[in-house]
Amino acid sequence: MESCSGEAMSHNGSNIPHTPSRLQLDLSGAAIQGSIEDRNPAIVLPNQEDDTYHLAIDLGGAGSLIKLVYFSKQSDVSALGNASPCSPFSRSDSGKAGILSRQQARFPTQGGRLHFVKFETSKLSDCIEFIKSKGLNCYDIEDIANGIQSEEGSIIKATGGGAFKFADMFKEKLGVTFDKEDEMSCLVAGANFLLKAIRDEAFTHLEGHKQFVQIDPNDLFPYLLVNIGSGVSMIKVDGDGIFQRVSGTNVGGGTFWGLGRLLTKCRNFDEILELSQRGDNSSVDMLVGDIYGGLDYTKIGLSASTIASSFGKVISDEKDLSGYRREDIALSLLRMISYNIGQIAYLNALRYGLKRIFFGGFFIRGHAYTMDTMSFAVSFWSKGEAHAMFLRHEGFLGALGAFVSYDKLGLTNLTSHQFVERFPMGAPYAGGKIHGPPIRDLNEKISWMEKFVQNGIEITAPVPMAITGTTGLGGFERPLSHSSSLRSDSSAALNVGVLHLVPSLEPFPLLADPKGYEPNTIDFSDPEEQEYWFGILSDQLPDLVQKAVASEGGTDGAKRRGDAFARAFRAHLARLREEPAAYGKLGLANLLELREECLREFHFKDAYLAIKQRENEASLAVLPDLLLELDNLDQDERLLAIIEGVLAGNIFDWGSRACVELYQSGTILEIYRMSRSKMQRPWRVDDFDTFKMSWDRPHFRALLFVDNSGADIILGMLPLARELLRRGTEVVLVPNSFPAINDVTVMELLNLLEEASKFCEILRKAVKAGGCLDDKRIGEQDSAANSSEASFPKLLVVGNGCGSPCIDFRQVSSELATIARDADLVVLEGMGRALHTNYTAHFKCDSLKLAMIKNQRLAEKLIGGSIYDCVCRYEPRTQL
Repeated sequence: MESCSGEAMSHNGSNIPHTPSRLQLDLSGAAIQGSIEDRNPAIVLPNQEDDTYHLAIDLGGAGSLIKLVYFSKQSDVSALGNASPCSPFSRSDSGKAGILSRQQARFPTQGGRLHFVKFETSKLSDCIEFIKSKGLNCYDIEDIANGIQSEEGSIIKATGGGAFKFADMFKEKLGVTFDKEDEMSCLVAGANFLLKAIRDEAFTHLEGHKQFVQIDPNDLFPYLLVNIGSGVSMIKVDGDGIFQRVSGTNVGGGTFWGLGRLLTKCRNFDEILELSQRGDNSSVDMLVGDIYGGLDYTKIGLSASTIASSFGKVISDEKDLSGYRREDIALSLLRMISYNIGQIAYLNALRYGLKRIFFGGFFIRGHAYTMDTMSFAVSFWSKGEAHAMFLRHEGFLGALGAFVSYDKLGLTNLTSHQFVERFPMGAPYAGGKIHGPPIRDLNEKISWMEKFVQNGIEITAPVPMAITGTTGLGGFERPLSHSSSLRSDSSAALNVGVLHLVPSLEPFPLLADPKGYEPNTIDFSDPEEQEYWFGILSDQLPDLVQKAVASEGGTDGAKRRGDAFARAFRAHLARLREEPAAYGKLGLANLLELREECLREFHFKDAYLAIKQRENEASLAVLPDLLLELDNLDQDERLLAIIEGVLAGNIFDWGSRACVELYQSGTILEIYRMSRSKMQRPWRVDDFDTFKMSWDRPHFRALLFVDNSGADIILGMLPLARELLRRGTEVVLVPNSFPAINDVTVMELLNLLEEASKFCEILRKAVKAGGCLDDKRIGEQDSAANSSEASFPKLLVVGNGCGSPCIDFRQVSSELATIARDADLVVLEGMGRALHTNYTAHFKCDSLKLAMIKNQRLAEKLIGGSIYDCVCRYEPRTQL
């Protein structure tokens, strides 16, 4: 890497140098999902053509690291990009003909992901074998899937000093040629990409506290990028492709590794870090108290424990190297180098008037003491005005910049709403190796899980550093840990998930304050809150596994998958208990989504499918009688009865422990009738009268975010949709795009509408007007009826783009975002959508939040109530 001896260099222009003859990489869309062999996360490229150049490499010099970023096909990403089966643009007579086809062209089915892998430069042969085993030296990516090795090889983007040093070896061993990219250009391009496109990429770390920082892409520049490799480069970044290397130092990661190896006899970088975890630097460093008889130097603000001179105490000792503990030497060395890098970085930021300093490079390793030391230096000298920030993909900036140099087009268009982060269970959590071909078969993945369990290896989180005490100018107390050893973040891929780029996700356009929007209602920074919900999910796990296995026929294979899922999810919970911020900013919505993704990872498509089908059949059987009962009421009575029905229906939630207990005491219809009979007003949150006053003004389009299958959707939300339709309001039902517990999904809801339309004229006309179902599915009608239906309000079904009991309005399907722009009423139904998330959200249109509380803790925290309390919260549109 660069050292301080190099002269300042500058590069101006909007693009990284690009070879026109090369195939272009399409980065205009993505999502986060990885496979079990991945040590580090991946970025999916749904718009990428098959024949892409698929590997970029950042090669450090001797004693450094090799970083790979490579592309692999992700054929199943098409499910994330396709329009819902019932699209508002699917009918040629809808007035928006051709929009659906244009959307399909915008979101092609072919996708992929970016994998991140590193090797020590000393293990170059392992790196070469890894590339060969995965077929990354093939010219055509189709050859990879077919196991064909190309005779011609490929041209690979490469950066770093090793791109020159090892070029001949890669040509000889793999038949590949390096297309060398400028190292500084790649570092800046990689950092800009991450800071613009990944929501929880940057974070601060001071006194043991990690806090994620949301970066506004429109207010990113200028900033100082401090890349710590073997040496240190400090780069002032003023824009895309506009930067200047303003300083650096030759005291960096190579210094720590080199001196550490000489002084401690450790074999690798991570071993020195682990050793430092148990160190006490006061036996090596000269402290202020050593000079002033154990006293502080209060006149200039120095505490007695402040380090006056790193390794200074060794001067007055008669001992040789063998007389000092290796742990103490390692900690003193780490402290000395980290603090000086932080101080030099701040002085450069001060020189150029920069408030933001981003630190990257594999020296940091996500190591808490290293980050605390740098942060303290920056905060102390700037008097708290400047902040040290760190990057989750810290070591891959150069490799990522080289990869995106295949095609800079589209990079500036990527925004954080297009990325979904997922954390699959893979080898890093259990110390597995990434060498060899990818694990493509599900049985191999399950066997992998079983292997580690059989070998007695605990699948759990690495142990993080405990909070470090600061006592003055650079004065740090001895770092403590939860254990006698530390597995650093570099070996465990901590802080990094798999990045899936999903171009079909957009922010919800009706949010009144998009920048200030926070989906999670519960404060997960509270350790007690975290532990409570971790416990809830742990307790629910056996029942969930049982239902998941039953949903797949209860076969032996399904049982194996169920066991593997349970082990994987328990490992995730263990990791999060150790460090709640390991997966980014944690909220209940993220935790529930993690559970659903874990189910999908082990191929459980819909764990509650059989239960939902039974409940749907039972509810459809009584729907005609309910509609007849409602039609016999006058308008005011009918509206109250409908809202009561929504609240009563929302009691059915298999994600609630209280609800599961109810299921054991009665049938679905008995529970529903009991729930309706207890609908006594006033409710805990009761804005019904205000909502009824607004009812005189018909809405143009209403978005109904529905929750559970069975009585919830059929006996609760369908009557509400029907009432809106009879008032002339166009209704859009918004279910989940993918299964989550017993939540209703797009395809399931379409089938329910087909059945309900058979005995409800209003629903039949609206469904037909909306184009969800054709004449053959809902019955042929005469021409006169067809004419009247043409002007009837539409009933549409649009997926929300997610598969979670909660909803994050920063990321919804583009289809929903498009149709929402003309909506003037949003109805959020259910605990997940209206209470766990979005209870405090405000919208540009009228909003109604309806839910029955099935969790005592949530009731107390949110509304000061109790279990089975009802929430009917109405807010007129926010005036902007």
